[in-house]
Amino acid sequence: MPTKKKPQVTAPKKPAAAAALARRSELLGTAAEVFAEQGYNATTVRTIADHAGMLAGSLYYHFDSKESMLEEILRTFLDELWDGYDTVLASGLGPRETLEALVTESFREIDRHRAAVAIYQKESRQLMAQDRFAFLADSQRRFEKAWLSTLERGVAERVFRADLDVRLTYRFVRDTVWVAASWYRPGGQHSPEEIARQYLSMVLDGIAVRA
Repeated sequence: MPTKKKPQVTAPKKPAAAAALARRSELLGTAAEVFAEQGYNATTVRTIADHAGMLAGSLYYHFDSKESMLEEILRTFLDELWDGYDTVLASGLGPRETLEALVTESFREIDRHRAAVAIYQKESRQLMAQDRFAFLADSQRRFEKAWLSTLERGVAERVFRADLDVRLTYRFVRDTVWVAASWYRPGGQHSPEEIARQYLSMVLDGIAVRA
């Protein structure tokens, strides 16, 4: 008797909406790398399209402008950053543990959004003057409040030195953490958590009260 042919099983096709979303995310990743490397003003839609291997006109199918791309890149980064920060700040940790968790979360965000962090570092001051990017100033104020209040609480609870200049310390911690976006590469020798641990061991030895 002839054997029946088994029906061929084909993988389900990716829904069009999911494919479009994946392509959009891929294009944003390309744009972020180009913005970070060449600067926002120097980057054109054609430059991004060239790096993505497509025609400039095809890019407009996904985004109406390079401003839209930049806004989505920065909003995505900051929304994720604040999800992590808010969890830390609401967890009831002591000031030292809060500082440690905030630093660790910051390095994790550099790992996830290195190019976006680099863009934020280079471009945010200029972008804040535009209404479209007013959210950057709002985030900066929240960021400063979170770090200053943690440091002030540490001084008040005698966890950090009484003579600590909290604003100067905040600026030092802020700048030395985020500048890592200029040299950090995901998948390198050290994980974000390991880098945070090494960084904290240097910082906390300088600001913590010694037994």
